[in-house]
Amino acid sequence: MEIKLFFDTYALIEITKANPNYLIFAQENINITIFNLVEFFSACLNDFSEGKAKELYNKFKNSLVELDDETIFEAVKFRKEHKKRDLSYTDCLGYIYAKRNNFLFLTGDKEFETFSNVKFVK
Repeated sequence: MEIKLFFDTYALIEITKANPNYLIFAQENINITIFNLVEFFSACLNDFSEGKAKELYNKFKNSLVELDDETIFEAVKFRKEHKKRDLSYTDCLGYIYAKRNNFLFLTGDKEFETFSNVKFVK
């Protein structure tokens, strides 16, 4: 059975930084939301020129998945249930999308390390 992955923004950044622990995932089918792409572009602007940031943005633009209303509702509830962890909406949307679609949530974000359905990589 093929394991499908949802890439947290953290994973995209680590792939871009050539972290060897993440490079093994670079050839996988990448799935992200528009919110991950926005976060990723913002992070790239901190490390690269605007032109390079746009190039990286475009590299992952075809990896977008659609969010349905139920995923959004569940993600907002999930964030509220775990408010002490200070999770972002982007992370919650990705995590819930992954859970609802039988994907593993690929991240190195310590706030998700103990959750089920997570492939935690540093």
